[in-house]
Amino acid sequence: MLELVRSGRAVTRGALQQATGLSRATVGQRLDRLFRAGWLREGAGGPVDSPLGGRPAITLEFDGEHAVVLAADLDTRHARAAVLTLTGEILAEHSGTLVVEDGPDVVLGELGRWFAELLEKAGRRAGEVGGIGLAVPGPVDSETGRVVQPPIMPGWDGYDIRGRLGRAFAERTGAAPVPVLVDNDANLMAYGEQRTGYPECSAFVLVKVSTGIGAGVVVDGSVYRGIDGGAGDIGHIRVGADALCRCGSYGCLAAVASGGAVARRLAETGVPAASGSDVRDLLAAGDPGAAALAREAGRQVGDVLVTVVTLLNPGVLMIAGDLAGTPFVTGVRELLYQRALPRSTAHLDVVTSRLGERAGLVGAGALVVEHLYAPERVEERLVALGV
Repeated sequence: MLELVRSGRAVTRGALQQATGLSRATVGQRLDRLFRAGWLREGAGGPVDSPLGGRPAITLEFDGEHAVVLAADLDTRHARAAVLTLTGEILAEHSGTLVVEDGPDVVLGELGRWFAELLEKAGRRAGEVGGIGLAVPGPVDSETGRVVQPPIMPGWDGYDIRGRLGRAFAERTGAAPVPVLVDNDANLMAYGEQRTGYPECSAFVLVKVSTGIGAGVVVDGSVYRGIDGGAGDIGHIRVGADALCRCGSYGCLAAVASGGAVARRLAETGVPAASGSDVRDLLAAGDPGAAALAREAGRQVGDVLVTVVTLLNPGVLMIAGDLAGTPFVTGVRELLYQRALPRSTAHLDVVTSRLGERAGLVGAGALVVEHLYAPERVEERLVALGV
């Protein structure tokens, strides 16, 4: 019943009766529990016509203010963290330097400090936190929340991220344990972008091109992770080059077309660039050498995306990350529309990010909310609340 209201499919008592087939009394009893939990409230829009006839009915809506979630998005040398409402509004936000090579204990401990400070800034209590979501730049086992052989996260392989981040939060705030969810950054960026900007798109692909290259796929509103969480790891598809990749193999797409790869090629020509963010700054400044290399990288990524688009036939292909500017996207389009079958691209929109650097935060927050209010967990949580 909660899901029917949250999704907007049934927002009056009469509509809930019709959708569930339950009696008026049973609907009333179940709604009473949700009201007492603080999860539902009467809508601000006033009465609407009842589907059962008679006088106008009072609308119901999910109360996105009754709790908050915490979210963080890690890159290799930088991170963002935020406090969000249950509807995705950012109440407080912080970004700063965090180096994943310093190891999970240090990085996650620092995130615990950030979260405590952000809650104070947002004027919310630690006891109001429903859960924590974390986006990381590596493949994640969704069952355990542990990263699996991450090429650009030395020291993190198999580490108990959920446990350490949960303890760091509790130590800083004195709060009771809360659920901690971890996923790949491209997955959560895709989830956040699709939910907020393209909710009607049933097949959505986001490609992040920064230090590495990864893709997130959302099908019918859910992140597609594959059997072992390896879906979307397109940065390690072999493209025939002989460049050494950070994963230890040769010829990976990330070794020749990522932000780091473009930075290395620029450095070889005497341009001071050491990372994808440096390339982003050069592109913003109109550097012609950076633009030429970014376009070439876009063509290399576009060649791989021909297969992705042919396989998935998405409605939206979003390019995000440090290189997601005009030169790179132009290169992607050139190869994609040249080599993919017209049927695969006839209704394809190739776009850039709407949420920008906040996409991972929004997606991580949404992941936590969907976990907390999933139909299979509602009864257990209501009982725990004593309603």
